[in-house]
Amino acid sequence: MNNEFEEKTVSTEEIYKGKIIDLRIDTVRLPDGNQSKRELVSHPGAVAILAVTEDDKLVMVEQYRKPLEKTLIEIPAGKLEKGENPETTAIRELEEETGYSTDSMELINSFYTSPGFADEIVYLYKAGSLKKLENSLEGDEDEFVSLKEITIEEALEMEHSGYIHDAKTSYALLYAKHFLFKD
Repeated sequence: MNNEFEEKTVSTEEIYKGKIIDLRIDTVRLPDGNQSKRELVSHPGAVAILAVTEDDKLVMVEQYRKPLEKTLIEIPAGKLEKGENPETTAIRELEEETGYSTDSMELINSFYTSPGFADEIVYLYKAGSLKKLENSLEGDEDEFVSLKEITIEEALEMEHSGYIHDAKTSYALLYAKHFLFKD
């Protein structure tokens, strides 16, 4: 890795500590010796799950997203709890949000969501051998989702129309189209 662009932290000012994110402002020394400010968001990380039923339907959730002031269709996902293994989080979130469970979680990849200002990393998993739970688990008390099972063609059309409009779901659909639903 090339360190010639590294920015050295001179000082840190913590602005906010929240339930989901923390915000701080770092003063950094740039490679040319000058100083600058960086507004940084710390996030514990998250998981996202590409789940496909036996009849080749993608398991999705519909959810209102306050920052966007609209409803989106997304793959199931959730925040890592402190010290929790991402695979454990993926199984829990799949069960809570969809009522499905699995014995098989395969890590597809991980990616940073917005590296220009945040350290959030998302671990994308593929859930195999889905089983419908007899008793659904309780989700987060402030989270309201509706289960959707749709074909890859329907999902790609929803993405084209903007109803699916988040990076983790687009990333998962790209993977599904090229590796799971090859023509």
